Amino acid sequence: MSKELVSALNALEEEKGIKKEILIEAIETALTKAYQKNYDEAENVEVEFDQKKGNIKVYAVKTVVSDVDDLVDPYDEVSLEDAQAINRAYEVGDELRFEVTPSDFGRLAAQTAKQIIMQKVREAEREIVYTKFAEYEDEVITGEVERQDNRYLYMILPGNQFAAMKPQDQMPNEQYQMGDKIKVLVSAVENNAKGPQVFVSRAHPDLVKRLFEAEVPEVYDGTVEIKSIAREAGDRAKVAVYSNNSNLDAVGTMVGQRGTRVQAVVNELSGENMDIIEWTEDPAQFIINALSPAEVVDVIFDPSNDRAVTVLVPDYQLSLAIGKRGQNARLAARLTNYKIDIKPESERDNVTASMVEKEAHQATAPTVDANTEAELPDLDEVEAALDRRFDEE
Repeated sequence: MSKELVSALNALEEEKGIKKEILIEAIETALTKAYQKNYDEAENVEVEFDQKKGNIKVYAVKTVVSDVDDLVDPYDEVSLEDAQAINRAYEVGDELRFEVTPSDFGRLAAQTAKQIIMQKVREAEREIVYTKFAEYEDEVITGEVERQDNRYLYMILPGNQFAAMKPQDQMPNEQYQMGDKIKVLVSAVENNAKGPQVFVSRAHPDLVKRLFEAEVPEVYDGTVEIKSIAREAGDRAKVAVYSNNSNLDAVGTMVGQRGTRVQAVVNELSGENMDIIEWTEDPAQFIINALSPAEVVDVIFDPSNDRAVTVLVPDYQLSLAIGKRGQNARLAARLTNYKIDIKPESERDNVTASMVEKEAHQATAPTVDANTEAELPDLDEVEAALDRRFDEE
């Protein structure tokens, strides 16, 4: 058993990357507990593993005391006389080790060593999987649909690693069948007691970003930058882009010749519509772009809320600007991070009057200077006033 154990430890270090010293330390600790549990002796013991021969020995550790009469626990202590009979150099307080390896300890040692090795192998494999897929987090990977239940859609990723897709990460316009190969975003990797758990998504906005990076070289190298994405998975998405090269049209680059680039992403997302718009530092113009394809007449910023605007559109384009079930306005608001209230141009006077009223209220509202202390009443005056009141009563 001893030679086989040493060979096994060497093989594990080479194949699994588990250091032999870590395994030996774990085995020694486990065997110490196993000895104390299985052999009814209250000795302070140590288990020693010979790394070369594989021999396992148990030693009782005893402290040297001055006299036999001073012995409190013979299992943990030895007299100075008995200690110096072994070696005259021993002094009071030194520790001696006596071998107490039971004759039948080999079987227990073998079983314990096997359990420790299997446990460490499982832990190492889990750590390898976690480390590998943690590096893939926020990246796109192709997986195969394995099965589905009420909680998750289960997939097999490269390396036979299972992944789970939550219902909210699935696209409502897709039906998944066993064996389907689909591209997913690794949205989260968790390392828990049951091992590493990989979660993937088809609905995450970053999936759109990664697909465009794969399809458009200018996005991958940073020439064209995707500034923000608003998405209702399976139906429609708005993507705001900016070109770091003044000679390169960001929108045209994303769309590609005859729409080939954007169409490749649309096909991968089962027909999800893509609005590619130009990002600009001017918030008003950015909001106008975001509400495309609707025409915008004016953007009026709310003086009482710096993240809110009222947008005026031609009366006949009101429904187009709002979109079916409010989708166009909702996506534009998410894309720009502004609260957008869309009004027909015929209500301009009412909108203007409302904004003037808000602005006037802002101008007359009392302000508190945080850098100055509030004026407090003089305590002497308060006390005098109270005295007068009591005198009157």
